[in-house]
Amino acid sequence: MAKYKIHPIVVGTKLFDKGMMTYQHDYGKPYAIPIYCWYIEGGDRKILVDTGEMSPIQSQDREEKIGGKIYTFEQGLAKWDLAPENIDIVIHTHLHNDHCENDFKCENAVFYVHEKELERIHNPHPLDFRYMEDYIEDIEENGQIKIVNGDLEIVPGINVMHTPAHTEGGLTVFVDTPSGKAAITGFCVIEENFSPPKEILAMEMEVIPPGTHVNVYEAYDIMLKVREMADILIPLHEPRFARIDTIP
Repeated sequence: MAKYKIHPIVVGTKLFDKGMMTYQHDYGKPYAIPIYCWYIEGGDRKILVDTGEMSPIQSQDREEKIGGKIYTFEQGLAKWDLAPENIDIVIHTHLHNDHCENDFKCENAVFYVHEKELERIHNPHPLDFRYMEDYIEDIEENGQIKIVNGDLEIVPGINVMHTPAHTEGGLTVFVDTPSGKAAITGFCVIEENFSPPKEILAMEMEVIPPGTHVNVYEAYDIMLKVREMADILIPLHEPRFARIDTIP
């Protein structure tokens, strides 16, 4: 079975209140997160998880805040001798706009998307402004989407599990690597969500749910399950991966 390497590529940033990541904690604290696409190297397919922002702000200030370089989608792929048309498979953790803005550029790719994400992007709830159907219209019209309705093996060594913590159709991506099973979370969290500080542990909370979620109790349980299943945890917006070329 193939053993893969995972390459984090920063293709955007957000500046916001930290409580958007850490439910009930650190509200009012300014925080910067990287927005990633993840290139999974190995096997005979060129595979990405998410495609990130189309027009990222590339500034020294933002790079200092996240501790790494910010790329356009094309620049980030070129670092690994790739172009958008070379991508064979894109796996979507979910369809919030910052995870799918470059989809239309991957004209030869098959996109794996959970059915509930497709439903929601065409009929968003007023509370969730992050769904913008314009970003997936091209790949829908071209018949590039494969609908996922449960846990699924994408290729040998890469599987997805339905994890409706942050959104109804969130997919966590499990990747076999030389150092064990890595999990790219299907929900927007940072490392602190999985490894809370002492004051949170003292409240008998093992993890901190995502700041935005479908059901906070279910999100908590999903996080525990993912943490137990993974040898390597890759929280979807953890800043330290902005300084890392390759996982593991």
